[in-house]
Amino acid sequence: MAPEPWLSQYDAACQLAQDIAERIQERNRYQRNGESSAKLNVIIRSSLQNLREKIDQLKDLLLRAVSTRQITQLEGDRRQNLVDDLLTRHKQLQASYQNEGLEPDVNRSSLMTGGVKRGVTNPWLLEESEETRGLGFDDLRQQQQRIIEEQDAGLEALSSIISRQKLMGQEIGNELDEQN
Repeated sequence: MAPEPWLSQYDAACQLAQDIAERIQERNRYQRNGESSAKLNVIIRSSLQNLREKIDQLKDLLLRAVSTRQITQLEGDRRQNLVDDLLTRHKQLQASYQNEGLEPDVNRSSLMTGGVKRGVTNPWLLEESEETRGLGFDDLRQQQQRIIEEQDAGLEALSSIISRQKLMGQEIGNELDEQN
């Protein structure tokens, strides 16, 4: 089964956000070494614009899919949360990109105090959990797929229990009708 276009576009947008974060890190590294980062700034700026356009496309596709009932309302809400997370990432990346003017003294002093107090300069440097540390992109995707399969199995079990309870409720109702 081919992946759904919306999910493919979402994955592409997430990958673009990751690329932008890496380029911002590279630009910051160049600035620390005194090298020119003008070319990277242009690339980052256009990539941020491209990410914003992709997010807008995802919003439009989602709105269309929900309004034509191609997906359920629950799935629409889930996807809306994904889009909101992407928007947050975009804002963080934008802030990180515009944060290029940090004085070197602030950066040096932040090493001893635990970081710049204005906020996290790179949103992708958050602490990684033990279960995902050291895993590559494909490994993470496989782990995510395994978790989804476990959740599906749990939902199947829950579904069978609820079906059984429904039948019991119907039988109880029939018995009450007979007794009355």
